[in-house]
Amino acid sequence: MRPRLRHYDVANIKSQIKRNKQNEKARLRNKAVKSELKTAIRRFREAEEAGNVDDAVAAERRAARKLDKAASKGVIHKNQAANRKSAIAKRAAALQAK
Repeated sequence: MRPRLRHYDVANIKSQIKRNKQNEKARLRNKAVKSELKTAIRRFREAEEAGNVDDAVAAERRAARKLDKAASKGVIHKNQAANRKSAIAKRAAALQAK
């Protein structure tokens, strides 16, 4: 099911109407990407809490990949992606060291 677009008939200028449509599509796309990011990070956290090293390492790689993609597409800032990847990698390394 496709999410519904918000419709605000405020703009009268053709270029602004187009801009509003583009912004709305970008908002929905960004929302989906951020949701995927949260899910990937949550899956890593769940595997880590369960003490499952193999699943945690695999989930860490998937989360890092999604963070890089989100940063490259401008959904999140590259420094935020680097910070989150670093935190996840640190926790994964600590789990492997046990």
